[in-house]
Amino acid sequence: MEIEPAEEVKEPPRIHRLDESVVNRIAAGEVIQRPVSAVKELVENSLDASSTSISVLVKDGGLKLIQVSDDGHGIRYEDLPILCERHTTSKLSKYEDLQSIKSMGFRGEALASMTYVGHVTVTTITRGQLHGYRVSYRDGVMENEPKACAAVKGTQIIENLFYNMVARRKTLQNSADDYTKIVDLLSRFAIHHIDVSFSCRKHGAARADVHSVATPSRLNAIRSVYGLSVAQNLIKIEASDNDPSSSVFEMDGFISNSNYVAKKTTMVLFINDRLVECTALKRALEVVYVATLPKASKPFIYMSITLPPEHVDVNVHPTKREVSLLNQEVIVEKIQSVVESVLRNSNESRTFQEQTVEATPSVPSVTNNDLHLSPSPSGSKSQRVPVNKIVRTDSSDPAGRMHAYLYKNPQKYLGRDSSLTTVRSSVRQRRNLKETADLTSIQELINDIDRKCHSGLLDIVRQSTYIGMADDVFALLQHNTHLYLANVVNLSKELMYQQVLRRFAHFNAIQLSEPAPLQELIMLALKEEDSDLESNENDDLKKKIAEMNTQLLNQKSEMLEEYFCIFIDSDGNLSRLPILLDQYTPDMDRVPEFVLCLGNDVEWEEEKNCFQSLAAALGNFYAMHPPMLPNPSGKGLEFYRKRKHGKHTQDGGNSCHVADGTAEEDEFEHELLSEAETAWAQREWSIQHVLFPSMRLFLKPPNSMASNGTFVRVASLEKLYKIFERC
Repeated sequence: MEIEPAEEVKEPPRIHRLDESVVNRIAAGEVIQRPVSAVKELVENSLDASSTSISVLVKDGGLKLIQVSDDGHGIRYEDLPILCERHTTSKLSKYEDLQSIKSMGFRGEALASMTYVGHVTVTTITRGQLHGYRVSYRDGVMENEPKACAAVKGTQIIENLFYNMVARRKTLQNSADDYTKIVDLLSRFAIHHIDVSFSCRKHGAARADVHSVATPSRLNAIRSVYGLSVAQNLIKIEASDNDPSSSVFEMDGFISNSNYVAKKTTMVLFINDRLVECTALKRALEVVYVATLPKASKPFIYMSITLPPEHVDVNVHPTKREVSLLNQEVIVEKIQSVVESVLRNSNESRTFQEQTVEATPSVPSVTNNDLHLSPSPSGSKSQRVPVNKIVRTDSSDPAGRMHAYLYKNPQKYLGRDSSLTTVRSSVRQRRNLKETADLTSIQELINDIDRKCHSGLLDIVRQSTYIGMADDVFALLQHNTHLYLANVVNLSKELMYQQVLRRFAHFNAIQLSEPAPLQELIMLALKEEDSDLESNENDDLKKKIAEMNTQLLNQKSEMLEEYFCIFIDSDGNLSRLPILLDQYTPDMDRVPEFVLCLGNDVEWEEEKNCFQSLAAALGNFYAMHPPMLPNPSGKGLEFYRKRKHGKHTQDGGNSCHVADGTAEEDEFEHELLSEAETAWAQREWSIQHVLFPSMRLFLKPPNSMASNGTFVRVASLEKLYKIFERC
């Protein structure tokens, strides 16, 4: 009998102190992440030294050479020995000084970190000295005694950056954008510190890539650095608050208008003269641009924010790239509000160019519920647009609503402008949905949608302008020179159906406040169907149907949760529904009808038919049907009038008369009326700000919509112009 050897017991590893050189090199790798980090630290040191001229020379993206020269006050001779030691600084002496720090540097790590990852040479001269001193540093200490030399003030040289960090050096050598990052950094400094001259050039180059001179005008600084095309499309902006209970700050800057076009956002942000990044503010402003100026959604933004020093924590990031602000959410919200207001009122600066028509694919023309294709202009040359084809939408309202011409009754629930930008941002975040169809049947259904898409209707959906609701079902759209009625119920139903398939198995969830028993929901739906019958003789049959459907849905609960985010717990309660469109919640009054539809109308046997019928059921449930309460803005108002014994309505319902003939004012069920007004207003808001922006991004209208009355052309500018000519 063989005896197995006992398992070797491993001792836990010992904890030991890292060598100081290892600690310093690790810390240096955090502070000096790439060449632009070193340039930023050196330039900030120059600014702290009250420099009026700063020049940067770069070789091989900063790996071979970074030379920063300034005319600042220089460094004392007696301070040179400890200049590059860690945590040596002239900016503060005790921790409490951080609460009122106004300089860029304060930790004494930048120069020390550079000496651990590169060869640093400093040449400096102070006022009144006949000569300067040059000294080299390595690993935080002087390599030799300072040598007297002829000098200009404050020259600092770094050579062979990351010479002892092989992996990082190889990574940076393969990157071609390090010099570009340095140029971008100096450009940002140049437009903020307008009393300082900046220059930046490559080693061996004849001209500088950044060259700015001191100027009293910030707009001139932006023009000299970023060019005339940027400067002429900027709007001055200011904001402030002085309420200690909310926020205390001052902000001034420039933002681009609707004529500015760029491929990416440029945001230059200084907080207490410190160049930083604020992701929350940047996203908030991008949201405003996307919502307010959809065609100019990549802005140029320069902002300088001043706060009390004690409201800013500067010590939250190794490279000082980020800071933490007191009441940051309030400040961001107020700045966002000011920017949105300025953009909405800036239409006087917008320029309009003469319209031209080029040869384009055919576009649809809908007449009397029949859609046919109108021929496209012949020839490939552009031509002037005839006067009867010139179209201009209202520039004061990007959404193009017709409510400006209607009487407005202010209502508190319509105050949703603040969330408009969030909605549109959320919609656009879904622009590039990942492929979610990992089942063949789902992919086949999606391919069917693509194959049956009507190209003419797709152009209308993508390029039309929403005008307003014509009635409870149809919305008015303008496309080119045509006006269309569009059935929002049909459109929303198809959009939701397509979204179910494209988001298959990748849904976010709506959590119900209280789980809803399936059996009770189905009973409600069955009773609603039989609401006209006074007899209760079918109650037993309804209960049996409800029990059978509840049992069926319980059996399918795992599949419903995994693929469609419909969660049914073990007790048969519905507690979670999927989100098909961000910022949109379906009408919960239709949940019973939806649950009954899941039990009765879904074909559970075959996979493809099952998914198709499930998606159709969800699409019908999430579609933007008119609310169940009548519309109080029309004839439906009569529904909410109180009926009292002894009263009858006369004169078309304009007044109520009691039996003795005395008149009383109309009385309404105000609570019910308020609920109805809210429901209808919310629906219209969702149609304008959720449905139509989502349709432009996602909907592929099927061929059937060309003939089933979903789109009806009601007016044509060319035909109207002929009528006006005869008048």
